[in-house]
Amino acid sequence: MKENDASGTEALLRAREDFCVGACGRFLTRDSSKGHIWTLRGEEGKPSALILHSKSMLIPVLCGVNEIPKPRFLGGFLRKIKIHSVQGIKEEAIILENAIEQMGKKPREIIDYDLMSIDRSPNMDGFASGPSTLTLRVPKLTDLNEIAPLQAAYEQEEVLAKSSVFSPAASRVNIANIIMREHILAAELGGRLVGKINISAVSFTRYQVGGVYVHPDFRRLGIARRMASEFVGSLVAQGMGVTLFVKKTNLAAHRLYTGLGFSAREDYRISYY
Repeated sequence: MKENDASGTEALLRAREDFCVGACGRFLTRDSSKGHIWTLRGEEGKPSALILHSKSMLIPVLCGVNEIPKPRFLGGFLRKIKIHSVQGIKEEAIILENAIEQMGKKPREIIDYDLMSIDRSPNMDGFASGPSTLTLRVPKLTDLNEIAPLQAAYEQEEVLAKSSVFSPAASRVNIANIIMREHILAAELGGRLVGKINISAVSFTRYQVGGVYVHPDFRRLGIARRMASEFVGSLVAQGMGVTLFVKKTNLAAHRLYTGLGFSAREDYRISYY
């Protein structure tokens, strides 16, 4: 993508924003000196599809394109770069997976999700969930030693592929950056932090929520429901929509988000290499 294509690329992403908040966020924070966005031009010469490369992740936004054209550089590019994952709407991720497979690379693990969204305040009963002594607050860096284990457990349970190696140091840096730069809320019970929820991406008019985790000893008490209700409610109050994706196998999370008023929008997929 050349910078004079940025407005056309932004228009394409805005039209698909509900389904690609992460891609929109990476577009907004792009480094224009690095060629990490590739666009396909339509008949009118405007971008009609794109692929983003960010931190070893490839994100397709294909907008109905059923096959990725293969310019001469693509084969060499896919062989040279480090690909950790492909993620996006399932049917688009599969198209990119197939193109990568023709270059001799197959995913080690594939996880399917439901992409869910909400554009109004969550159902009110969620705001009364959890123990009566539960408090919610914005954590500070002084809470790092207490909240880092929650982030580490979340990453190992919900994020890392089976073939990946967990890095405690990287996880600690990740949650420290989230505390300093992003929206985050922590649940405190009996003077102990027992849960967390945060923003994982910001697009033009939507937030993507992630990092939802409650310590196993404090589950089934309504803590996640209370955290999600208040956190999502505060984001919607800003006039923003909220998106998240949840593993199809995580039935408890499905019940939680559906109960709050989220609706499933699309099949989502992450393929790990």
